[in-house]
Amino acid sequence: MLRIEALHAHYGLSHVLQGVSLEVHPGEVVGLFGRNGVGKTTVMKSVAGWVTPSSGSVKFGGVELGGKPSDVICRMGIGFVPEDRRIFPGFTTEENLKLGFLQCPGRTWAEDRLALERAYQRFPRLKERRRQMGVTLSGGEQQMLAMARVLVGAPKLILIDEPTEGLAPMIVEEIFNTIDALRRDGVPILLVEQKVFRALDVCDRFYALERGQVIARGDASKTDDREALRQAIAV
Repeated sequence: MLRIEALHAHYGLSHVLQGVSLEVHPGEVVGLFGRNGVGKTTVMKSVAGWVTPSSGSVKFGGVELGGKPSDVICRMGIGFVPEDRRIFPGFTTEENLKLGFLQCPGRTWAEDRLALERAYQRFPRLKERRRQMGVTLSGGEQQMLAMARVLVGAPKLILIDEPTEGLAPMIVEEIFNTIDALRRDGVPILLVEQKVFRALDVCDRFYALERGQVIARGDASKTDDREALRQAIAV
């Protein structure tokens, strides 16, 4: 579904990604782990079209994404939940959610309403706060809103960057339970998360980065692979 090969990316003179290769197969959750500043978010932004790779290949369903603008990539079926959540000020919770309809411009009004109701079923707290301004929600509710806004666009692949950062433990568990539910529903996800071993419980496979390169990969269910990951990133 997603295949990244020999990906390089720069920020000015800083060579952030140095030949990253990874894959996400249909129906699986893949974790991308490593210390801060090793290039995890840059991988996400390269896929989503927020960063233009210097070289290498990013293919989605066999189609090369490199050089395509982010709005085109979004409408191809890639939903991105960024770390900063991007909740729009001046919009209610429901108005923020409806912005996700832009991912599916050809849908009917009835299909949009059904997608909205499904999002409310998955995140009932958002329905309770649908008329509240999105930026006044708690951090956990804003994270739910950011995820729900992507889901109403019926993505074929979701990129989720640091979804539990700064959240209370109870909300952290809620977010992980949501990711696990999406996994059971067969939604492919590329997940960046600092709570590595909790994240492994909702992942099928993983990759670890260090200095812009993949230094470990494995099966999230295998004890030996988990131990190799622990040693690779010292968590």
